[in-house]
Amino acid sequence: MMTVLYNQDGESPQGFNDQMNTADSESGGDTNAMTMESGSSSMQGNDFQGDADIAAGGVLVFVIIGLAIWLICVIGLWKMFNKASIPGILSIIPIVNMFFYPKLAGRPGWWGLLFFIPLVGVVIQVIICLGASERFGRGLGTALGLIFLAPIFVCILGFGSAKWTPAPAES
Repeated sequence: MMTVLYNQDGESPQGFNDQMNTADSESGGDTNAMTMESGSSSMQGNDFQGDADIAAGGVLVFVIIGLAIWLICVIGLWKMFNKASIPGILSIIPIVNMFFYPKLAGRPGWWGLLFFIPLVGVVIQVIICLGASERFGRGLGTALGLIFLAPIFVCILGFGSAKWTPAPAES
């Protein structure tokens, strides 16, 4: 148990170290050794705290960048869907937009299920990007842009002068 002495003003006339020495003399000196151990381990913990703060800041930056890219894609897709007479609000809903994106490209909506098959999903994405660029009257360059630089090219098609034309009826 630690005894703290106070003067008339209600302040302790002893410093922290003096108080610890008083407690040490009362408890047999074990408190000071324990205090030094816990003090050194807490200082080691502070070194790691700075690293954790830096890592958390890096993660936060990546999350913000990812959200910004997602928002740009959603805005561009919204405009593309509107040009294709599909309600733009459907571009915000993650799974639902996968079923309407093939319709935008002139393919059946059930092709959205194929996105969930690991290697087939990549091939379907390429085919749909080719179809979407064709529906907007563009060529292979736009399709490659949709594949590799989607946020930029989705906005180009959505906000640009490209007009959407429906797929020709199959005979």
